[in-house]
Amino acid sequence: MKTTPHLLRLALFLAGLPALVPIASAQGGAARPGPPTRLPNTPGTPLLIPAGPGAEAQARAVAKQTVCLADATADTQAQGAPGANPPVTVDGDFLIGPAYVEAPERKADPAVPKGAVTQFTLTSADSKFYPGITRDPGTLGVVDPDNRYTLLVPTSHPAPWKRTVNVYVPSQYVPGTAAPFLVTADGFDTSLPTILDNLIAAHRLPPLVVVGIANGGGDAQGSERGLEYDTMSGKYAEFVEAEVLPLAEKTARVTLTKDPEGRATMGGSSGGSAALIMAWYHPELYHRVLTYSGTYVNQQWPFTPAMPHGAWEFHEHLIAESPVKPLRLWLEVGDRDNYNPNVMRDDMHDWVVANQRMAVVLRAKGYHYQFVFARNAGHTDRTVRGQTLPAALEWLWQGYPKEPPATAK
Repeated sequence: MKTTPHLLRLALFLAGLPALVPIASAQGGAARPGPPTRLPNTPGTPLLIPAGPGAEAQARAVAKQTVCLADATADTQAQGAPGANPPVTVDGDFLIGPAYVEAPERKADPAVPKGAVTQFTLTSADSKFYPGITRDPGTLGVVDPDNRYTLLVPTSHPAPWKRTVNVYVPSQYVPGTAAPFLVTADGFDTSLPTILDNLIAAHRLPPLVVVGIANGGGDAQGSERGLEYDTMSGKYAEFVEAEVLPLAEKTARVTLTKDPEGRATMGGSSGGSAALIMAWYHPELYHRVLTYSGTYVNQQWPFTPAMPHGAWEFHEHLIAESPVKPLRLWLEVGDRDNYNPNVMRDDMHDWVVANQRMAVVLRAKGYHYQFVFARNAGHTDRTVRGQTLPAALEWLWQGYPKEPPATAK
């Protein structure tokens, strides 16, 4: 069988993208249909390996060869074993579901040492980066008649914001040492302390600090959250570095490492695209990225000529046309993930296609990545996260020392 290089697979994939379904206008009309269920291993998409027994050996074998396009159409009904996650020691493209089992690491163990969580508040009055905006409730943007790749949002206006930041410090932290850490978008996942308590105690993760930062409010174009998370620039990472992390260190009495190998970002939806944006524009700050249903679509606002398609640019141009960055990326998408949820009709609002394209270009460029396609799953699906997050974190931190330093430097 004639093999096809990965870049040619990508070109064929891009040429064969389906048309998007009709949707309701912002002013009303017929209800938009729910997201359709997409099949795994359709032509041009990543060759998915069902999670479960034998997945690691199969993934290693696939990594050593150029995948045939015809292979990607085989066995579209394959499925992962219930509760099975991709192996934590290999890269690749994996299929999980349709049944999900909550990870045992999410259950508190009385015998495991518990970390501590502290909290503080930030306000826009103290920020030099984000003075604050909001979009009026019940309003949406309208397509710019001169540019169908963006929206006009006349109901967006200045407004202050207030947000909470939670900081988890593991019991194994040695005061005075520089701790590895994870920055999370959209606040603090309350399951993380238990998961990290268990994984750190089992020496499956280093003693991680977590800095969980709430968003500035709202969603998508015209909102503070959209401005922070969907803008293709280094500004949000710079905000975190200058205005959040120093307060996190002071409040929690912890020192955070400056080594980018010990710094990670995580988020879902636009928080996921923000996680990659932070590392992409500042790889000297972050090397590890974890995303669920990443919004790698055209949602940037205001419009920027340098990045006219927003985060869609990642898989359209940026990754393929840039030198490989020292990043390690774990990403997931559900088979019923978001599908064209606005009025732009620009063919750049399919979360499944966007994440599949991400996997294809990451493989073609030789990145360390793990892509998970979840069957029977929606956008940032709770059951998928419940099963996969501990294993995803363990994969993400491969190559980093698991033991804390014995004494302060």
